[in-house]
Amino acid sequence: PAFVLNRRLDILTANDLGLALYSPIYTDPVRPPNNARFIFLDPHATEFFRDWNKVANDTVALLRAEAGRNPYDRQLSDLIGELSTRSDAFRVRWAAHNVQIHTTGVKLIHHPVVGDLDLPFESFPLAADPSQSLLTYTAEPGSPSQDALSLLASWAASTAHHSNASE
Repeated sequence: PAFVLNRRLDILTANDLGLALYSPIYTDPVRPPNNARFIFLDPHATEFFRDWNKVANDTVALLRAEAGRNPYDRQLSDLIGELSTRSDAFRVRWAAHNVQIHTTGVKLIHHPVVGDLDLPFESFPLAADPSQSLLTYTAEPGSPSQDALSLLASWAASTAHHSNASE
């Protein structure tokens, strides 16, 4: 799975496996879909991210770093305002003033179709636009997570095939 995100954590584009992996995030009618909005405003996020507290802390730390880097970004201010007024969990974390940029780690996901995945990730700034980054997930070869990603890829392909057949 691969995604391109901006510093506000808007998902600008994703490959097919990325769309399938983050399918719960794409149910939000607000476009572009936003990781922070999903994490703090969607009740399914605590089930989707098995390590929700870590994901929530990391997300706020990234947004706090971006607010320091670009304090006049109106869309970022609007997002922070929305999250602050609608989420106690966000508001408490924002008040802690933690700043951190992390580009590698492991996401523990519970996908509604394929179950649990432990996915190492890396994030790379895009040379053409450093305000955007490529986020990629991998799975350990031969692991249950690799099997689940393969199943998810098959599910995504069959879902796309069925939607294309009905057009």
